[in-house]
Amino acid sequence: MDYPWYRLYPPHVPRSIEYPLKTVFDNLRESAEKFPERPAIIYRDVVYTYRELNELAERFASALSETGSGKGDRIAIYLPNIPQFVVAYYGGMMSGGTIVACNAMYREKEIEYQLKDSGARVIVTLDELYPVVENVKENTDLEEIIVTTRDEAGSGSKIGLIDSLTPRVEGAKGMSEIIAHSKRFRNDVEINPVEDLAVLQYTGGTTGVPKGAMLTHYNLVVDMVQEMTWWNAEEGEESAIIFLPVSHIYGMNWCMNAHIYVGGTIILQERFNPEDVLSAVNRYRPTFFYGVATAYIALLDHPLIKETDFSSVKVCFSAAAPLPVEVKRRWKEVTDVDIIEAWGLTEASPCLTCTPIGMVRDKLIGVPIPDTVVKVVDIDTGKKDLPPGEVGELVGKGPQVMKGYWNKPEETENALRNGWLFTGDLGYMDEDGCFYFVDRKKDLINVSGYKVWPDEVENVLYTHPAVKEVAVVSSPDPYRGEVPKAFVVLREEYRGKITPEQLIEFCREKLAAYKVPRKIEIRDDLPKTPVGKILRRVLRDEEWSRGG
Repeated sequence: MDYPWYRLYPPHVPRSIEYPLKTVFDNLRESAEKFPERPAIIYRDVVYTYRELNELAERFASALSETGSGKGDRIAIYLPNIPQFVVAYYGGMMSGGTIVACNAMYREKEIEYQLKDSGARVIVTLDELYPVVENVKENTDLEEIIVTTRDEAGSGSKIGLIDSLTPRVEGAKGMSEIIAHSKRFRNDVEINPVEDLAVLQYTGGTTGVPKGAMLTHYNLVVDMVQEMTWWNAEEGEESAIIFLPVSHIYGMNWCMNAHIYVGGTIILQERFNPEDVLSAVNRYRPTFFYGVATAYIALLDHPLIKETDFSSVKVCFSAAAPLPVEVKRRWKEVTDVDIIEAWGLTEASPCLTCTPIGMVRDKLIGVPIPDTVVKVVDIDTGKKDLPPGEVGELVGKGPQVMKGYWNKPEETENALRNGWLFTGDLGYMDEDGCFYFVDRKKDLINVSGYKVWPDEVENVLYTHPAVKEVAVVSSPDPYRGEVPKAFVVLREEYRGKITPEQLIEFCREKLAAYKVPRKIEIRDDLPKTPVGKILRRVLRDEEWSRGG
């Protein structure tokens, strides 16, 4: 079919791609063969070449096999952004395992849920996080706990060396020790890339209980090939600073896996620190830069931004949450680089649409990437296709879409209907085939029958110089049913100088009366997911539980 968005594809991007039938870890082995001495990871000034990274992963796979871990076993990784995550991730897959990535910020309740739901029998974690695992182990299927430390992967040391063994932790095995004493492992486990799971990737929980999206090797490989084809990436030439958590699908597949696929260099940072990020841009001159809205806001607020040279960056990218228009404008003004946005979700590995470089429009999330179709359907039934310009639910299909949710047939049936993934996101398509994001379906506010999109109100508040971060949610109202309420974080220099009433008056000048927040609450910070997405759900639940 000749979709209208094909006319907007960059000249080098085909409508369809012939995807390789291979595993995710095949990419690491192939990059190690092509670029053995090229830096794969740079972490705290320690360089891991592709040859070293592949050997470490193969040794770890061997160690796992010796514990009896085999095909289909779930292997949990409870680590921050350190090289051991990458080693455990690829080594776990080489052993035939399915990876369950757990964010290092999680604590007992979150970890116990993920371990119990996935049935993981092995977990790799930090020594300082071991007590969390120990506290929940009895309620899970865990049989093996493997422990590492931050210091054995940086500060002049490398994981797997005999002289950098993990300190003994009773009840656990040391990761460095088992790697050092294992032989290299050549996978003899038969894996079907199309059918066999690479990861059980849990959704962020922004709309409720996290669900394990079943993503195959093929799902992930397709998505990274789509991305790097779209950007026209050059093998062995790219580099990226990755501070987004690689336990999240955006940091994992769109960043980490995609760059290993093309033999790129990953400058790995354990957590987001604006000064460290900007210093790394000047030092390493990356070609790719990945962020989220909250990170771009923090970087723009840091004084070092004016001394940072982004001229090496050919792709400056934002996803995971809508980017406020004002933030995008300021970034271009300060760095002279456009931020390109895309749209997707965990269930799509994660990308469904991407914006062509050079195309900048407000609320634009791009066009469907190769072999992907997106359409807009009515909000109430999901059965009627809507014409250009009309807002409805965005649904998509493509080879990167998950098999379903782990052990949740009803949720799977609701999300996957006749081959279409129902995303819960609202948007519209224009006559050219470009798609625009409006808001989350569950975040829609109904004021006496009038629809209010929180994103629209937030974008207005972001234009006020005092506003650093904002979230708009529904608040109960005895007359109208519900009304918008804004939670605002002020910039440091405005704290104590701006009142909620002043911000409400600011909105009155720019919005229809029913869209203006009836209340504004000023806070020191807002709840966020590990990747940095503001959690409206938490604020909305809090607001309704106390009656407004």
